[in-house]
Amino acid sequence: MGEAFFMSDRFIFKLLTQDQWRSFQAEKTFKGALVDLADGYIHFSTREQVAETAQKYFADVPDVFVAEIAIDTLPEPLKWEPARKGALFPHLYTDLPLASVGRHAVLNRDADGRFQFPSWAQATA
Repeated sequence: MGEAFFMSDRFIFKLLTQDQWRSFQAEKTFKGALVDLADGYIHFSTREQVAETAQKYFADVPDVFVAEIAIDTLPEPLKWEPARKGALFPHLYTDLPLASVGRHAVLNRDADGRFQFPSWAQATA
């Protein structure tokens, strides 16, 4: 699975805390979470990666939002770089404009605490 596989989808996903989402809406731009700022780029996940990202990094966060980002609306091209298990992840080396967000939702959890994603953010196996 190379870069072409991930780029076949027109959307990527950003997970945000409630405070980050509110700030994003108010400021109309997102400079990044602390980890994004430390790394120098905004981390995103593909449809196939977002559920694992949520469980790995947001398991203890009470309210998690998922935002769908249309790749063709970004102010700069994404860089697809290896991360977890060598998989290529989309990174944006500039601020994310709110106008790039299509749909968004608060993630619910099932009885086992696993995130339940809306159909538009689920991997299609």
